[in-house]
Amino acid sequence: MSIKRFKNFIKSESEFKSYISKSIYFKDIVVQNINFVNFPVDWKIYTFKNTIFINCELPQEDFVFLVMQGVFVYPKFKSLPYKPARRSLYTWKELMAKEDGETLTCDEKIYIHFNTTRFNPPMDDALAQRIHDYSIDSSLRELLLFDDEGMTEKKAVGFMGGHSMDRTSEFYIKTAKAARLLAESGYYIVTGGGPGIMEAANFGAYMANYTEADFYKALAILSDVKKTNPEQPEYLAENYLEQALRVLELYPEGNGNLAIPTWFYGHEPSNVFASHIAKYFSNSIREDILLAVCLYGVVYAPGSAGTTQEIFQEATQNHYGTYGYYSPMVFFGKKRYVEDTSLYSTLHQLAKGMEYKNLLFLTDHPEEVLEYIKAHPPKKK
Repeated sequence: MSIKRFKNFIKSESEFKSYISKSIYFKDIVVQNINFVNFPVDWKIYTFKNTIFINCELPQEDFVFLVMQGVFVYPKFKSLPYKPARRSLYTWKELMAKEDGETLTCDEKIYIHFNTTRFNPPMDDALAQRIHDYSIDSSLRELLLFDDEGMTEKKAVGFMGGHSMDRTSEFYIKTAKAARLLAESGYYIVTGGGPGIMEAANFGAYMANYTEADFYKALAILSDVKKTNPEQPEYLAENYLEQALRVLELYPEGNGNLAIPTWFYGHEPSNVFASHIAKYFSNSIREDILLAVCLYGVVYAPGSAGTTQEIFQEATQNHYGTYGYYSPMVFFGKKRYVEDTSLYSTLHQLAKGMEYKNLLFLTDHPEEVLEYIKAHPPKKK
């Protein structure tokens, strides 16, 4: 497979040194997040064309010289609780981190800041958010490794479903089992990153490095949640996060997997079982990317309005072959998708005469999810 990488980004001092050891031409290059104040560079020996410096520290004389050479030097963003130009995806530890003396996590501070202008941001905030989400895009591509035809080296399978699903519920457990089976077979599990079904899939994928006995022991720890208000979602329980952290402490070497959440739904905590977190400000971009990268299939456990939206959004991508491939759609829950909603029948009718009609599958069993995904790889348009 010929992997397509973002070769025009220089994101660290070591990458910069490597680049200038081979070339004096900065053409179509983006340099970001490098502190040049204590790293002197003789810029006069280099040639620049369509070059951008973003979020870099530069001595005043270097700044003036680069601007005079036609380099676009994006000013430093001030007073933001996040870095617009990121070098990598998030981790749960970064999002959960608290500065000394503070009660809010990094994740919470970003959400609060975003919430103040979410529907009508001023231009500087809007630009910062767009740059941030593009940085997430590029890091996501580097993680999944796309080739020139849009296929990924990692065989991504997505799980969608209800965010309020309790850890003791039938389909939380079944989802965790299905994700673990798929991860053991070499598939890369992707979710929306929140609680409920999303946590179940990230948890199942994480436990693929451990035995079945370990899986059930970890599940028992997770399920020991003390809800003080039965009307509230389980993820608001006081020890909800604490139990997840206990599992991570007991089983620290989990299998890699991905979450793609959004601050648009920032009131939902990002779960801690994803090894990589591609968190977006724009929910519309996030939803599209979440489904687009899951070329090897999407599994729909029971959910409500958000899951239904994702079903039809994926059906649209499949209907038109938007990303060059048709991918399996597995409806995981016969009662939900036949008796309660008839969504499975609706999709069959919509897909009449289309390539993806033969990629629709209905089951209640984790083992059948695995077998179907294995037997139905993505079909090129």
